[in-house]
Amino acid sequence: MGSDNKPLQPPGVVLVGVDLGLPHFDATLEELAQLAETAGYRVLDRVTCKRKAPDAALYVGSGKADEIKALALAHGATEILFDQALSPAQQRNLERHMGMPVNDRILLILEIFAQRARSHEGKLQVELARLQYLSTRLVRRWSHLERQTGGIGLRGGPGETQIELDRRMIGDAIKRTRERLDKVKRQRGTQRRQRERRGAFNISLVGYTNAGKSSLFNALVKARAYAADQLFATLDTTTRQMYLGEVGRSVSLSDTVGFIRDLPHTLVDAFAATLQEARDADLLLHVVDVSNPAYPEQMDDVQQVLREIGADEIPQILVFNKTDALPPAQRPLQAVDSMELQGKVWPRIFVSAHTGEGLDALRGLLAQRLAAQTPAENATLEDASF
Repeated sequence: MGSDNKPLQPPGVVLVGVDLGLPHFDATLEELAQLAETAGYRVLDRVTCKRKAPDAALYVGSGKADEIKALALAHGATEILFDQALSPAQQRNLERHMGMPVNDRILLILEIFAQRARSHEGKLQVELARLQYLSTRLVRRWSHLERQTGGIGLRGGPGETQIELDRRMIGDAIKRTRERLDKVKRQRGTQRRQRERRGAFNISLVGYTNAGKSSLFNALVKARAYAADQLFATLDTTTRQMYLGEVGRSVSLSDTVGFIRDLPHTLVDAFAATLQEARDADLLLHVVDVSNPAYPEQMDDVQQVLREIGADEIPQILVFNKTDALPPAQRPLQAVDSMELQGKVWPRIFVSAHTGEGLDALRGLLAQRLAAQTPAENATLEDASF
């Protein structure tokens, strides 16, 4: 609280997006704004521009950088956020030019993950991703080194000795964190083998962040996993048993972290243990926010991440969620059909986790698949059809 008893406002930021002629450019910067608000920032203004290629020094060029700086100062912004990944040199040059912190969407995603991680594994994964990101910023980011002095056997101030020390410290921290994550991964593998010995049929929910995976998970298994209308509401994998009365059997259902456009490779690597649930699943429920006009691009982004983790060959059911948010004229004519996605045809079902519409039909699809399973199939879907 301030002296006038008014609550402190979140730090204000200006968003910047550069259209390089690539697919999926977000002209409204809406997703970046959602990320910023999720991380606790207040969006003051948005700036977009077109370039054939990024400027090597300032990404946007000096003239546009001056314009962004003037806009940020006029609004009283404390930080500038770019929708594209900045190189360490570009980030350093922009900060010097603007006279304030400048960051990109990768650091923003890392901040959100750091705020949201709850489990021991989740925290380790975020820490590893953060260390990997920092290691790429070390060599050219001199400002923090100039503030460091003293130390046993070290000279104060900037220099090769301090840089080497920083690099070695981050390298050691990455190694320790990887070792601890490997231990967690082995423990998860043991749990997975126990489920396999019990003949469990494993289903993983995957999808773009904020597609409604956790809400669907809660509705299907009557759980209380955290769900909210925000990006990355869930980071930690939750697994529950779901009983299918039609076949008198239970399946193992896992809710996984949401995917997003340009998900940093450091995060894909760091979250390998969590995403292992998706890679080892017998079936993926690919949850799609059908009310979002950009859902086709979001589906492509999810497929890209699935390819990166080696899960793109696992059979899917496309679950088009949030049908209750569609205008009447856009409602589907039939609840269940099929859809081609990147050369493969998968069953598609329209549901609303919020109202419960279509959930019985979804359970019926799962029961149908489970009933078709035989011991000879060894709990795989490769040769089965819905």
